[in-house]
Formats: sequence, C-alpha cells, structure tokens
Amino acid sequence: MSDSTSTASAAPPAARRNNPLRGIAFLCAGAFAFSVHDIGVKWVSGDYPLSEVLLIRSATAAPLILLMVIADVGIRGLAIGQVGLLLARSVVLLVGYFVYYLGLSAMQFADAVALYMSVPLIIVALSGPFLGERVGLLRWLAVVAGFCGVVVMLQPGRGVLEPAAALVLLCAFLYSCGMVIGRRLGATVPASVMSFYSNGLFLIASVGIGLVFNALQLPEAGHPSIDFLTRPWIWPSWKDLLVMVSCGVTAALGIAGLTFAYREAEANLVASFEYTALVWAVIWGFLVWGDIPKPTTIAGAALIVGAGLVALLAGQRRAA
Repeated sequence: MSDSTSTASAAPPAARRNNPLRGIAFLCAGAFAFSVHDIGVKWVSGDYPLSEVLLIRSATAAPLILLMVIADVGIRGLAIGQVGLLLARSVVLLVGYFVYYLGLSAMQFADAVALYMSVPLIIVALSGPFLGERVGLLRWLAVVAGFCGVVVMLQPGRGVLEPAAALVLLCAFLYSCGMVIGRRLGATVPASVMSFYSNGLFLIASVGIGLVFNALQLPEAGHPSIDFLTRPWIWPSWKDLLVMVSCGVTAALGIAGLTFAYREAEANLVASFEYTALVWAVIWGFLVWGDIPKPTTIAGAALIVGAGLVALLAGQRRAA
C-alpha cells in the first residue's frame, strides 16, 4: 500500500511540470517499489505481529525519508504550523495502514490490491461534500461504476466476501479521508514532510501497540488477520529481519518515486499509472503464492480501473 494518492493530491504546485515521460517513469517505479514492500509484509505476516513488522519497517524508512525531506525542502521544512491537521491525517493513515495489512494477510494479493484501488473513486465522492469541489455527472457515474466493480468482487458465495475484505475496504475509506485532509495541507506542506511525520507516528504507535499485546499474551485466534494483530513479539530470524528492513527501504523508495513523479508531470497524467500496481499484484501473487485471479476478481478490477481512469480523464478535462 502506498502513499501515492497523498503525493498526487497534496504536493505543492511544482515549478516544473514539463517532463511527462520522466514523471510516468518515476510513478511506475514508485508503484513497483510499493508492490515489493507489500510482498514483504504479507510474507512475514504468518509468523510475526504487525506492530513488530511496522516498527522495523518504519525505523528503517525514517532516515531515508529524512534525507528525502532535506533534498526536497531542507531540514527547516519540518517546522510547520498546521500540526493539528497533520497529526489528524497521520492518525487516519495509521489506522488505514493497520487494517490494510491485517486484511492483506488473509487475502489473495491481487484481490486486496484491486479492492484498495477504489481509493481514487472514494476521493472523488468525498471531494464534493468535504472540499466543495464540483464533481460533475461523468465522474459521479464513474464512482457508481467503480463501486459496482467492488460489488462484483464481493459477491456472496465464491467471491472474496470475508471479514478481511471489509478491512481492505475500510482502509480505502480511511485512506481517502487522509488524502482529503492532505489536499488542505498541500498548499503549505510538501508531501515529503507529510510522509516524515506519518512515518514517525507509525513508529511510535507500533511500539505502543506491541507493548499492549505483549502484556496481554492472547492465544491464537485461528484467523490470519486477528493473529497478525495480537500475537506477541518474537526475535526475528536474520532472513525475516532482512525482509522487514527491506520493507522500510522499498517504502522510502516508493515515496521518493511518487513524490518526484508529481513534480515532473501533471498529476492527472501520471496518476492513471498508479493502476500498474494491480498488474504487479497479479504477477507477484502468482509467482510468490501461486494465486490465480478469479473471474470475479478480473471483472471487478476491470470495472474499478476503468471507472478510475474515466474519473481521472473527466477531472483533467474540467481542469483544462
């Protein structure tokens, strides 16, 4: 899961937006990095608690994101005035991250990513009532079509209807709320600074949540999502520690790629390439876990992606 939409919607206006090919390249690289990051989290989800995984991941990413802030706006860029709004956004994203990875641990990789791809459509739905933006009929129709795709994927019986799918959809909603807040911050707070503060909160919260469940020592519940949340910390093997550290590196690389992407080209152009994450999800799901997408996954994902592209194009036309 990436902070891509926040970068798209919250980055301050770039002085240079004249290199679409470079912007697309950065975007695709960032989406690829985040897909590798999610593989690492899912890979260790059966043996370690999520709080431990995110602690190691966030601790690794922190100095790398700080370097990105320094390269982007300088160390003084961390001194900001809208701390309350920034903290609110970070809390919403923290909960979004947690529920996404809890859902991912119990679902096929491509199913989870496809459901998460409804985020741009939710943002469109929220931007009218909360930001006062004029959405337009075509974009509303795209939102309806996208949610029809979600219904196709969640059909009773043979679909992906299970509690973990609800967690991913909750993440999509929370993440969209975080992006709406990010739009209010974006005029004065660079995306790299937002990422730094969010990562810092993830680091602190992971320690707190881990201490709570270590003290409780709850028995295994038998569901991957619940166990990923409640199991106590254990000392990781060197191989698994390397996987968790690599999650921090790929998260930082993904944030950097997406930040630079929206600096190089118009957001409405490069944003459509965020859907390449779904292609990687299908590939990684098959290569790593042998997952074969269900017909409902393919049909629902096609509706979600198609609707998202229509919404992006309609927004680009309105902005022109």
